[in-house]
Amino acid sequence: MIIKKIQFLQSVTDWRKCPAATKPEYAFIGRSNVGKSSLVNMLANNKSLAKTSSKPGKTQTINHFIVNDNWYLVDLPGYGFASVSKNMREQWAKYIDNYLIHRENLQVVFVLIDIRLEPQRIDINFINHLGELGIPFSFIFTKADKIGPVKARHNVDLFCKTLLETWEDLPPHFVSSATTAQGKENILDYIEQINNQYYTQES
Repeated sequence: MIIKKIQFLQSVTDWRKCPAATKPEYAFIGRSNVGKSSLVNMLANNKSLAKTSSKPGKTQTINHFIVNDNWYLVDLPGYGFASVSKNMREQWAKYIDNYLIHRENLQVVFVLIDIRLEPQRIDINFINHLGELGIPFSFIFTKADKIGPVKARHNVDLFCKTLLETWEDLPPHFVSSATTAQGKENILDYIEQINNQYYTQES
């Protein structure tokens, strides 16, 4: 897939105010400062599309973009540490959960994982939470350009091995770099495959 057109639609904190659920939707989420906004900008080939910051917690709303006029890309607030109050983090968790549970056109949640780190309990817990909610997901390892290939492969394998302690099998996963555009084609092709299935079923 090639993204020829992408447009910001809106930012909300109430899932009921999201755009009409008439197109397939893909949400991106990860631990604060995992490089989520940079990844979204890389996929869209637009460095200023999603707000990026060295300060965790920059994204604070459910942000909808429409891509090629036929699917939605959603940038969600990060989970875990951010330089905001505990009360604010709890509010984020509540409206994110409501979005995940009720958004009927949501096809996949892409959970972003920092490839430089060994498995983090906060990421494992969030993925297990998606499983408990019955939300389809995949995961994307970010910042692949910041680490050597041997260490990267080790950390990916270790993460998958850790998940398989509680999961029978795992969904597709991708290794990416917002700097080099590694993984871009594979991620967009995966979305395109699901879109084709979605529209075939709708017709």
